[in-house]
Amino acid sequence: MTNPKRLLSSQTPDFDWYRKRLFVSACIVLPVFAALFFRLLYLQIIEGDYFKQLSENNCIRIQNFDSPRGLIFDRNGVLLVDNQPSYDAGLVLKDAKPLGQALQHLATYLDLSEDEIEQTIERKKSLAALKPITIKENISRNLLGFLEANRYDIPGLVVDVRLKRRYVYADTTAHILGYLGEVSSAELAGERFMAYRRGDIVGKYGIERSYEDILKGVRGGRQIVVDARGRLSTVLDTIASVPGSNLFLSIDATLQQKAESLLSGTVGAVVAIEPFSGKVLAMVSSPSFDPNHFIDGMSREQWEQLSKNRQRPLENKAIQAEYPPASTYKIVTAIAGLEEGVIDEKTTFNCPGYLKFGDRDYRCWRKGGHGTVNVIRALAESCDVFFYQTGLRLGVDRLATYAKAFGLGAPSGIHLDGEASGLIPTSSWKKKKTGVPWQMGETLSIAIGQGYNMVTPLQNALVIAAIANGGYLMTPVLVERIESPEGDILEETRSAVKGKMAISAKTLGLVQKGLWEAVNGPSGTARLARLDNIGVAGKTGTAQVFSRKSSGSDEERRALHLRSHAWFVAYAPFSSPKIAVSVIVEHGEHGASAAAPIAAEMIKTYLETSVGKAIIDEAKQQG
Repeated sequence: MTNPKRLLSSQTPDFDWYRKRLFVSACIVLPVFAALFFRLLYLQIIEGDYFKQLSENNCIRIQNFDSPRGLIFDRNGVLLVDNQPSYDAGLVLKDAKPLGQALQHLATYLDLSEDEIEQTIERKKSLAALKPITIKENISRNLLGFLEANRYDIPGLVVDVRLKRRYVYADTTAHILGYLGEVSSAELAGERFMAYRRGDIVGKYGIERSYEDILKGVRGGRQIVVDARGRLSTVLDTIASVPGSNLFLSIDATLQQKAESLLSGTVGAVVAIEPFSGKVLAMVSSPSFDPNHFIDGMSREQWEQLSKNRQRPLENKAIQAEYPPASTYKIVTAIAGLEEGVIDEKTTFNCPGYLKFGDRDYRCWRKGGHGTVNVIRALAESCDVFFYQTGLRLGVDRLATYAKAFGLGAPSGIHLDGEASGLIPTSSWKKKKTGVPWQMGETLSIAIGQGYNMVTPLQNALVIAAIANGGYLMTPVLVERIESPEGDILEETRSAVKGKMAISAKTLGLVQKGLWEAVNGPSGTARLARLDNIGVAGKTGTAQVFSRKSSGSDEERRALHLRSHAWFVAYAPFSSPKIAVSVIVEHGEHGASAAAPIAAEMIKTYLETSVGKAIIDEAKQQG
């Protein structure tokens, strides 16, 4: 019989077998438990706060509210831009699991293909993980109800109520108001938009961009608890947004619409301002565009139709396009000649229809000539020879001094982006630019507004306004006042005088007389701008696109794009100016026939308003 002590002896083979098995098990189990222990220690102690925050973020979120953007009105309180509620269907990617199933349901409900939704997500996936990606904007109320009823099928679905910008009169004032768009990476990298985030909507053009800080308001938000599918469970806290301030423009909506109708079908611009305040009454660039298309989303075809259109509808021709001022520049030449004493009211030149200078004949627009003319008649009948002679006596640099005193060759300071400077040449400018000295023959072209001279329609409006107001150069004003959402006036602009030009009353009187004769005289070039009971003074201009080889009617035989641009600048009433107008019609051929009637209708429309009617009545009483 086997001794039991023998069985338990450490010397038996069975004991050795168990001991080895126990050792091997311990070698495996103990490190595993040690690893688990240290991992728990790491997660609980070292990374505990981090994972606690992650856990809270999974259920507690911050939702931001965009503030209602400020409204924009015209000077009479006519609403130009407001906000309308838009219901947008979006998706929070973090909650949209499984994503494939969510996209499938979303595509069915929104009537979109899964590819379209995936492309949208791809474009915007750089947004914060918990920020909804808008899949479809402005959904109907019926679809909104349907989505809410089926929300359980689409984890991560979010329906936002967003205030969408609405431009009430579509393309009216589009170049002034501008439009909105998503902030770009380049803008975010700059200082101005450093407080913005990806996906934010900002002003991209016009007033919307220039007054972004005034219009945007202050963003609000709320702290909410969501369930595992991203659905709202509880609102913990809410901070209300603050609406942006409202703008009241100096624009008269009636006059603006009138100007747009007058320019319909043409390419050009119109600017009307108050001569004594610098307030812009109307500013139109034709053709225009509908800024609502930028809000609703534009197809590639729509964008290409705008961006590749040869008539440049996206360009604000009133401040961005530069044209030779043509004969409207004779106002500057006349003032420079009178102030510098190279001519006076008795000075006359003979115009046989040309001026021989060197080996070339510089022609007057009237082939047979004007005969003997003084400065008043030269302005009224736009005699080129008279101003050739005056320009030669002045020289290009003295001419440039007076042109720059009128603000030409520099931005006017209007509060809109992208304003062009124009160009007023000097002898040093040409030498630096081309390396070639100034030639006297070039002064002849400069004196009648051709050659290197370039101005914008707004600059020309400020020149004629200065003639009307006694020589004050104004900074154009677009915003009359800024009001808080409660209606309190925060800022108000009554006028913006940039400076008073050193021009004598006698000189101004002679030039004003010449401009009066241009409209009302028997041989004036602007007779089509004449109005019953309203004294209009103005100056025509025909800016050459194609070098004039001969006088006469060869203009009509040219291709349209080679025909001259038509200018007209004017102010009225002559005795008490209330409006100054600048009109350019691209390839309109003659200022007298293409531009002057537009200015006359503008003046008539403005003075027939309740403000201007008293002026007309007074003029009628005075006979």
